[in-house]
This record gives sequence, structure tokens and C-alpha cells, in this order.
Amino acid sequence: MIPDPALAPAMTRLAAVMARLRDPTTGCDWDRAQDFASIAPYTIEEAYEVADAIARGDMADLREELGDLLLQVVFHAQIATDAGDFTLADVARGIADKMERRHPHIFGDALVAPDWETSKAAEKPRAGALAGVAAALPALMRADKLQRRASRTGFDWPDAAGPRAKITEELAEFAAAATDAERTDEGGDLLFAVVNLLRHAGVDPEVALRGANAKFERRFAAMEAAAGDAFAGLDLAAKEALWDAAKAAEPPRR
Repeated sequence: MIPDPALAPAMTRLAAVMARLRDPTTGCDWDRAQDFASIAPYTIEEAYEVADAIARGDMADLREELGDLLLQVVFHAQIATDAGDFTLADVARGIADKMERRHPHIFGDALVAPDWETSKAAEKPRAGALAGVAAALPALMRADKLQRRASRTGFDWPDAAGPRAKITEELAEFAAAATDAERTDEGGDLLFAVVNLLRHAGVDPEVALRGANAKFERRFAAMEAAAGDAFAGLDLAAKEALWDAAKAAEPPRR
């Protein structure tokens, strides 16, 4: 597949725009004031907005959000260029080299695809099996990654019965917690156990909870629409009846 011939000039233009914004004398005051730490939250936010556009199937919005995310990459690279650390070209060259190296069956002479995790481990030897799992990941996603890393060392239940029993145990410990600190600690253990159960079932916990959030928002909005201005004054039984109606009105899951 031949790359779009418009790609190189478009990327060059984007890099030039960012360089101009960061120019020490003629650039934008806000852009010049930023550093890696100050724009990191925006980078994370833009990644989630990309995921949201994908979930909604909105291709026009996805194109825009991918542009916003790409800008973050260019922004970080320009900050590094200004400091003399690396350039956008270094970033692009590095990831292209990595993809070719990790796909020798596509770009080389290997006949069989190598194990992805084994290839990663060979490139970056770590102090421990759990080293390198980014602390800034969403907690559910990080829990899943930590558990998967531990599982590769053999530290895992053989089937889902283990995490199911652990959830029961953690529920009891949460119920017995007597202080806010204990409830926070036991609540974390409970969530970690639930992630373990989902992992054994092949379910991505972050995707599952995102779907549950969307479902709750959708049904709650339907409740409000059905009751109108009277919604806030309804008792719990009436609101639960509206919830059941909103749930029943949804198309069946495939």
C-alpha cells in the first residue's frame, strides 16, 4: 500500500505551525510557556476523546480528534527539539524502526511471527515483571496490565473460580471495614478482584465500565424525559419503575 503523497507536506506544515507557535520571539505566549508536564493532561484527554468518537461511530469527529491527538505528539516533540533532546523525525523514525523490528515475518526473512511480549521484553530488559506499567494509566486498565504481567510469571489462578472466591472474600472484608481508610483499602481490593474475574473471562475492564457508564447515562436520560419536570419529586419506587421501563425499551443485546 502506497502512502498518501499528501502526507509528507501535511506533516511538514503541521510541524512548521508548531515551531512557529513555540518561536521564542514571535510565538504564542501560551504555547511557549508549556512543558511536558503541563500538556500531558491534554494528551491523555485527547486520547479519550478519540476513543469516544470511535465508540460513537462518528467518523467526522474521529478525524478531528485524531488531529487533536496528533498535535499533542507534535507539541511534545517540539518541546524536546527546543531543549535539544530529540526531534519529531526521531520520534517517527524510532517507531517505524520498532515496528519493522517486531514484525520480521513482514519486513524480514522470518517465517513465523514472534511473540509480541517476548520481543518487547528483549528490547527493554526490566528490573521486575511489573516494571514499566505506566502509573498514569486509568486504574482499571493498570490493574489489568499488572495482573497480566504477573500471570506470565505463573502467579495466577488456573481458572475463574479463584477470582470469584476472592470477590466473595473481599466483599466480606469491605463490609467489616470500620473506618474510611479501611473502606478505601478494602474497596480497592474488591475492585482489583473484579478486574481479575473479568480478565479470566477475556473482558477488558475499562471497556466494560465505559459501556456501563454509557448505559446508565442513556437510561437515566430516558427516565428524565419520561417524567419531565416531575422527575425530581418522584419517590424511589416511581423512579425505579421508570428505570425498568427505560431498560425494557432498549433493543435486545446481540
